[in-house]
Amino acid sequence: MLAYAIRRILLIIPTLFAIILVNFVIVQAAPGGPVDQLVAELKGTAGNSLQRVSGGGGELASGTGGTSQSRGARGLDPTFIAEIQKLYGFDKPAPERFWIMLKNYLRFDFGNSFYQDRPVLRLIADKLPVSISLGLWTTLIIYLISIPLGIRKAVRDGSSFDIWTSAVVIVGYAIPGFLFAVLLIVLFAGGKYVSWFPLRGLTSDDWASFSTLHQIGDYFWHIALPVLSLVIGGFASLTMLTKNSFLEEINKQYVVTARAKGLSEGRVLYGHVFRNAMLLVIAGFPAAFIGILFTGALLVEVIFSLDGLGLLGFQAAIGRDYPIMFATVYIYTLIGLVLKLISDLTYMWVDPRIDFGTRGS
Repeated sequence: MLAYAIRRILLIIPTLFAIILVNFVIVQAAPGGPVDQLVAELKGTAGNSLQRVSGGGGELASGTGGTSQSRGARGLDPTFIAEIQKLYGFDKPAPERFWIMLKNYLRFDFGNSFYQDRPVLRLIADKLPVSISLGLWTTLIIYLISIPLGIRKAVRDGSSFDIWTSAVVIVGYAIPGFLFAVLLIVLFAGGKYVSWFPLRGLTSDDWASFSTLHQIGDYFWHIALPVLSLVIGGFASLTMLTKNSFLEEINKQYVVTARAKGLSEGRVLYGHVFRNAMLLVIAGFPAAFIGILFTGALLVEVIFSLDGLGLLGFQAAIGRDYPIMFATVYIYTLIGLVLKLISDLTYMWVDPRIDFGTRGS
């Protein structure tokens, strides 16, 4: 297991390099970069498409303009355009910029945001608690609900319980989490009926003045609706995966043999079937966590005014804030690769018969 873990850790390096290279090439080829946007703003050609989006400790320019090498630069002093390119680091050839970026990323030096004038690492650190809170609590609750529900559905396959819970699962699968978020706001956050929960933020404005117990309660009070909307929209897939995994194992010969030996149903189910059936569920954990943490929570963050990584990355993409864009992709990829490694090691721990290190290739 140790040798396999070391090989996987070493493979993280070329994987990160390939992903960063692909993203760098794509982003460089996309029109409307930061130089174009600043030129358009200075010339007043961006019109209503140029706006200021509050974020962190400064402002993020968004919208697109012309290209600095053609229409966008017409009428401006070429020396001034060169100064703007130097300001953003575009005075160097793309390969040189990519090489400098790689060297900095090895030290986790992501530079400063183009528009917020703050270190990117500090911006990410400020937003990370919000996304971690949403991702961890949502994933934990989804697993606590989906695994027992999936097991129960497998045991009572074809019963009325299985049928009506399947209807609930289908509804949860069909409706995205952000629609549930809007519905929860309408029902419980002052939208039309009652105002039991706050509409925005992760904590109250005067949270620091609360007692410890009050702070904990205030935190869960604020996060209840966002997490609930993500749970409702995300538990369906895991529930059906758990059910199908258990159904497949229940019909195998070793289960029939265990029952013939007189073992209780609980002993057969949790002593024999559970370990084998959980392999697929464990394998799906990294994808589930990453999906909730970095993509699934984006619209929920916007709806509930939660200033997390999803919103930060979205604003950076709109505003062509390249340091934030590349840094978030780098961190997302790194976390995903580490979680995948942990998943494989957990796979091997749950079932010692599995040994990825002995596979071919």
